[in-house]
Amino acid sequence: MFKTLALTGALLAGAAAPAFAQDAAPRPDQVAYRALYKELVETNTTLSAGSCTLAAERMAAHLKAAGFPDSDLTIFTAPDHPKEGGLVAVYPGKDPKAKAVLMLAHLDVVEAKREDWTRDPFTLIEENGNFYARGVADDKAMASIWVDTLVRYKTEGFKPRRTLKLALTCGEETNGAFNGAEYLSKNKRDLIDAAFAVNEGGGGLLGPDGKPVFLGIQVGEKLSQNYTLEVTNPGGHSSRPLPDNAIYHLAHALVAIEGYHFPVEFNDTTRDFFTRTAAALPADQGAAIKALMADPKDAAARAIVERNPDINSILHTNCVATLLDAGHATNALPQRAKANINCRVFPGTTAEQVRLTLTDVIADPKVKVSIRETRNVPSAPPPLDPKILGPAEKLASEMWPGVPLVRTMSAGATDGAFLTPVGIPTYGISGDFGDADGDGVHGLNERISVKSLYGSRDYLYKLMKIYGNLPG
Repeated sequence: MFKTLALTGALLAGAAAPAFAQDAAPRPDQVAYRALYKELVETNTTLSAGSCTLAAERMAAHLKAAGFPDSDLTIFTAPDHPKEGGLVAVYPGKDPKAKAVLMLAHLDVVEAKREDWTRDPFTLIEENGNFYARGVADDKAMASIWVDTLVRYKTEGFKPRRTLKLALTCGEETNGAFNGAEYLSKNKRDLIDAAFAVNEGGGGLLGPDGKPVFLGIQVGEKLSQNYTLEVTNPGGHSSRPLPDNAIYHLAHALVAIEGYHFPVEFNDTTRDFFTRTAAALPADQGAAIKALMADPKDAAARAIVERNPDINSILHTNCVATLLDAGHATNALPQRAKANINCRVFPGTTAEQVRLTLTDVIADPKVKVSIRETRNVPSAPPPLDPKILGPAEKLASEMWPGVPLVRTMSAGATDGAFLTPVGIPTYGISGDFGDADGDGVHGLNERISVKSLYGSRDYLYKLMKIYGNLPG
């Protein structure tokens, strides 16, 4: 997400936009929401020491207090992952034949060490117009907004045409961990069945002056996949060096991967994105992007745009070395040399296709290329459906007039990657605006603008009412 934010912000930095306004004093409904948000943020949901199940139970308690019957609330856990559970809530619609709309968010957060943070990462602190704590943005902002939205609907007696569903899951932040979205898609598909889902992703960028620069909707994402390169060798004494050296084989393989460029690809989302933004690029890059869309094999155009790492991140599959492990003693020939290659795979390409490509590029039978754990299967991005994107963009234009709107493909990964392949196209729509530095998400002193959070809450509350009453 943040690669796309940086790119789009650079393209649209000169766009005019109104100030990001918000009442100085919070409204009474915002005060009530803040208490729910605080409870969720201060519930530790790290994989090492926390409990998503506890967080799910606490959120279910809010819905039950608002009048949700037990029959519409499902706390789910896997027997061997008792602390990594989640919640599915159902808000019934008036038309049983109309497919539901799913609200998705994850409860788990990235690890955070108190000694590294300026403030306690598991205490919600409001300072300088920001909320600080682990998860205040990723993804407890959206998770708390979804719960609060359903509470408000229940209190108001809102009766949508379509059923609205909420899935709060665990495991999004850790590859290889139990993943609630994957579990639901494979084992409880009927429980979350929906025409489409709204998830984290997209979002917007604030300029240095606090004004919105753009607002994006995420339509698709790359597949994150790790590969292991491994060379084994009998080794021997370092005083008797041999040309057949495991480290050298691995080094040559890494250089070969460094020099390889995967073919340029476009899909509907990236074509739409570059069509909307090409004119805002420097003249040479804008012309090169247009040339590449006309001919993806244009080497001269490619050389120009690949100098921009943000553009490069969404033009094709990218692979990069991230870890090395070789040798066993300073005075011995290496018996083993390993490296991890992290690839961000363009939608529609399989992990095995990339493995075969890496094997061909390396062209050394002594280097074994294997696939590490697979997070999810590849799939095409969701369609640019005007019935879904249209209402979101119309409402955004009303709430933030003059702010440019773009459709983006993430170079990262969300739990939408588990739902889109099973027939629930998932879109990143948040109405949240962040700073260009990423607001400390996944890093130190994570924060979110108080104004942005409350604006996102209002946006999603209104948007889900619109979606709840969609025809068809």
